[in-house]
Amino acid sequence: MRITLLDTTLRDGEQMSGVSYTDEEKLSIAKMLLNDLKVDRLEIASAKVSEGEFNAVKKICAWAEKAGHIDKLEVLGFVDGDKSINWLKDAGCKVLNLLAKGSLKHCKYQLRKTPEEHFTEIIDVVKRANNNGIRVNIYLEDWSSGMRHSKDYVFQMLDTLKDTPIERYMLPDTLGIMHPDEAFEFVKETVERYPELKFDFHPHNDYDLATANVYAALKAGIDCIHATVNGLGERAGNVPISSVIAIINDFFEHEIGVDESKLNFVSRIVETYSGIRIPSNKPLIGKNVFTQTAGIHADGDNKKNLYFNDLLPERFGRKREYALGKTSGKANIKKNLEELGIELDDVGMKKVTAHIIELGDKKEYVTKEDLPYIIADILRSKAIEEKVEVVNYNFTAGMGLRSVASVKLKIEGNVYEAHSDGDGQYDAFMLAIKKIYKKLKIELPVLIDYSVTIPPGGRTDALCQCVITWDLGKEFKTRGLDSDQTMAAIKATIKMLNIIETFE
Repeated sequence: MRITLLDTTLRDGEQMSGVSYTDEEKLSIAKMLLNDLKVDRLEIASAKVSEGEFNAVKKICAWAEKAGHIDKLEVLGFVDGDKSINWLKDAGCKVLNLLAKGSLKHCKYQLRKTPEEHFTEIIDVVKRANNNGIRVNIYLEDWSSGMRHSKDYVFQMLDTLKDTPIERYMLPDTLGIMHPDEAFEFVKETVERYPELKFDFHPHNDYDLATANVYAALKAGIDCIHATVNGLGERAGNVPISSVIAIINDFFEHEIGVDESKLNFVSRIVETYSGIRIPSNKPLIGKNVFTQTAGIHADGDNKKNLYFNDLLPERFGRKREYALGKTSGKANIKKNLEELGIELDDVGMKKVTAHIIELGDKKEYVTKEDLPYIIADILRSKAIEEKVEVVNYNFTAGMGLRSVASVKLKIEGNVYEAHSDGDGQYDAFMLAIKKIYKKLKIELPVLIDYSVTIPPGGRTDALCQCVITWDLGKEFKTRGLDSDQTMAAIKATIKMLNIIETFE
């Protein structure tokens, strides 16, 4: 059986508190989801929300029409006569996902209508949509509560609508209340009772059971799952599309058309656009989920990959890493040194390991790129030759004025100076650096992440730890530590300048 995936990052995902996309961001995400990740269907908006939402849908539909994806786009609409239909028609969308009431409680108390009145209005909207060339799917909102408390209502609704030209019936766990036993039971009963109808499952994650409920729904015979990138969505969010893809590929013999190797790429872009950080331990997409921290795990990986499972990082566009900290053993450090092309004897390894454990006890974060500096400090060796050093720098900042930086660098014995203004002291510093390196015709890496950690406690003189992630064909991190945040960032940047001197 082939399982289809509907991604609702641009509709349900944008209902997460604090998330709002611009027109261009919505278009960019739509292109990635359809062209890169290759989802089957894409729910892109709710009708009648705002003028901005209308313009975004219009742009996405115009692109999709040219790209051959227009039939994959869907918009949530309402039982409101011609209003949602006209909104979709003017925007250029061909598929209406009609929001109807899937529980007697919602029908009775929110709509204040009888089931028969509600069903009659639904049929009227379906006819109007079809007369305007718009296909219709239907959401049975609060379906999980309906199956718990008013099953007769749910089946009365399906009995009434089953002969209409509705293409798919979407079964939402709107409040995220179901557990896997219920998901299996409710889906199985519904699918078996109406074998001629096509059903989707739309889980929310309030009890952190959305992924487990997807597994149960698939086992019960559902053939389409709704999900969002990074699990964005109302309240606790929706099921993450990454988890759905993994369980289908690894626990079932079903086919899916998505490209799981693009998951990390798409997740990071959506993280940037949404402003919602991915938790470090989020399965498959968190920054730490393919990182071995305990030394015993790294040692086991050296011995027949004893701590590997089927979730190999390469499947998802990632790679396995080995953390450096107080639980690190020699195996962790050795793995990182191998990547840097550095070898140490047993005595040197013991000293470096002891120092890294000591740093970990102080809650200091150690990156792979810190190792040469640590080795140079502990062993008094030439593990890294600092070809770039700051001679001096000066900042000017004032309210209502752009910051200005003057920087003088010594690079392999030669002194270079540049001045620049910028949006803040660090931006001005970086723009001055770029001027120097532009004259030298040397490409600088792209800054792709900037993280500052300050210990809790409210002390104004606390040490700031700045970790910057760079990309110059490959990703690497540098760390700076200082009581001044800008100085910490500058220290991390100077490390970066020395590291790129070693790149071929």
